[in-house]
Amino acid sequence: MSTIINVSNLSKQFNEVTAVNDLSFTVHAGDVYGFLGQNGAGKSTTIRMLLTLVKPSTGTIEIFDKNLFTHRNEILQQVGAVIEKPDLYKYLSAYDNLAIFAKMSGMDPGRTLLMEQLRMVGLAERASSKVKTFSQGMKQRLGIAVALVHDPKLIILDEPTNGLDPQGIADMRNLVLHLSREMGKTILVSSHLLSEIELVANRMLIIHKGKKIVEGNVAELLDPSKSLVQIETGNDTDAREKLMQTKWAARLQPDNGCLQLKMNKDEVPLLISDLVSAQVQILSVDPMHSLEDYFLSLTTKPGHVEPVAD
Repeated sequence: MSTIINVSNLSKQFNEVTAVNDLSFTVHAGDVYGFLGQNGAGKSTTIRMLLTLVKPSTGTIEIFDKNLFTHRNEILQQVGAVIEKPDLYKYLSAYDNLAIFAKMSGMDPGRTLLMEQLRMVGLAERASSKVKTFSQGMKQRLGIAVALVHDPKLIILDEPTNGLDPQGIADMRNLVLHLSREMGKTILVSSHLLSEIELVANRMLIIHKGKKIVEGNVAELLDPSKSLVQIETGNDTDAREKLMQTKWAARLQPDNGCLQLKMNKDEVPLLISDLVSAQVQILSVDPMHSLEDYFLSLTTKPGHVEPVAD
């Protein structure tokens, strides 16, 4: 499987603030790669470095097996991106916007192809409408059409569902899946809407305070046989000490302020039975299975966490 993006030891310092801290990750051909983190985690700064809008303090970026900063123009000709809200000419029609951006890319695709692009993002019937009449979701979809007008191999979407209503979020999800499954595009999509990433991504990276927390295959990370089970007891310290003397010791996760075990959910009744036999007072048992639960288990610590610049 070929590598599309290879980031190694990437860091970005803004005065005294470290926005990205020694970040490394890879995106493979055909991935829908979820780039996850809370607001202020460093996602947008990383994406801006991938697009040469921000210069890294340290580290390297290779895209299509070439150094981004020595082959910038060659690489970016094969990349399409939407960063936050797309910049569009609001007093021009959707079609005219697309035609202008095509010419800026050095292309003259003709009306048939431009209309096909608008049809793909669900805007063919509004091709003649001025962008100022569009909802935010429609503007986002037009922004993606603009990003696709030169038929890029790699698409980068930074928080594409920001400000969208539930229907707009669903439309964006379906569009991402279409681009991946039907058009074979490699997509990097950043978001803090974790449930959406769970539905579209096959691989993901979670960052927190600029550092990588975990990277891997979504299905494996969310494997039900490796579910995190969080237990609240009358005395978690005592419960942990007792579990360390049992077969459950190997399942215990590092102490981050709560009692967690990685295990198959089918084993939960036996665990509860063993805890009761050890005279542990059980207050609650919470099997954590969603991506949001997994994310929170990795990034939530006791006390307040100050965000860094994004």
